[in-house]
Amino acid sequence: MRLRRVMDGAAPALQVATGAGWVDVARALPGAHLAGEPGCASWATDAVALLGAPAAVRDAISLSAASIAPVADDARIPVLPFEPRSFRDFMLYERHAIDAARGFVRHFMPRAWPLVRAWEAVLGAPFPPLRPHALWSRQPIYYMGNHLAFGGDGDVCAPAYTLALDYELELGFVLTREIVDASPAEAEAAIGGFVVVNDFSARDVQHAEMRSGFGPQKAKHFRNGLSADIVSADEILPRWRELKGFVRLNGALVAEPETAGARWSLGEALAHVSRSERLYPGELFATGTLPGGSGIERGRLLAAGDEIEIGITGVGALRNRIVAPVHGFGGGS
Repeated sequence: MRLRRVMDGAAPALQVATGAGWVDVARALPGAHLAGEPGCASWATDAVALLGAPAAVRDAISLSAASIAPVADDARIPVLPFEPRSFRDFMLYERHAIDAARGFVRHFMPRAWPLVRAWEAVLGAPFPPLRPHALWSRQPIYYMGNHLAFGGDGDVCAPAYTLALDYELELGFVLTREIVDASPAEAEAAIGGFVVVNDFSARDVQHAEMRSGFGPQKAKHFRNGLSADIVSADEILPRWRELKGFVRLNGALVAEPETAGARWSLGEALAHVSRSERLYPGELFATGTLPGGSGIERGRLLAAGDEIEIGITGVGALRNRIVAPVHGFGGGS
């Protein structure tokens, strides 16, 4: 099931994709014979509620929607598919961590870069300080982001305090069931849907903040991107390690990241978070950047006027244009 949310006047309306287009869930409910079912009142407007409903409910809605003609040229603009209740971002990919660290050295420590490059050329292995902290191998690691800073397609104003804005392509997933002290299997069963996340980052600020020992702050909390589409877990979870992504910068394809190679399963990551901590429907998580899915890895950061489009095949896409703050913005490489 693929869903999106649009504004119908001042109220949100949830839509379901069919082979012919988008159909309002409210129009499909009568044909699905679901009136009076527990939770029915929220299924037409709340993606988290609908994705948390029994599979038979979702199947009935999809079948009913397929018999309804979609509204031609629907002018209602998609908005966020749901309002995240919180946001935790994992770092599941060692290759991204190493390549990004290498990019940090190249960009911010140019005097050290020849030494790192020479060491790696001679020994044929990553320079040891570029590898993730030892804790990364023992447990899933993550940071808490700003769940109030999510936006969809459209302009993104670069923070006035950065000259090194970056994008990060990630696979996001939202809970539709409450869990605590969950096993990996129980945690995976609580995932209701998948989205595409762009974890925008101010790399120059991040470089300084990470040395504080407190983790990212202003480097990460100004803006995140969320795809308009959300896809039910049954369509993505069985193959989440086999997905293909893309990054287009100003229309040119610059990377084709993949979800293969994660250190932990999604169930293991969520189970760790749920240890002695109750998690609730609507809480959003992300895998961390897919290898090759950020500009710091490729030596090309964002500049004012750039259009960045990221996506994961079968999940969704997100397009944003970078706008300079009033006082100007450097960016670039």
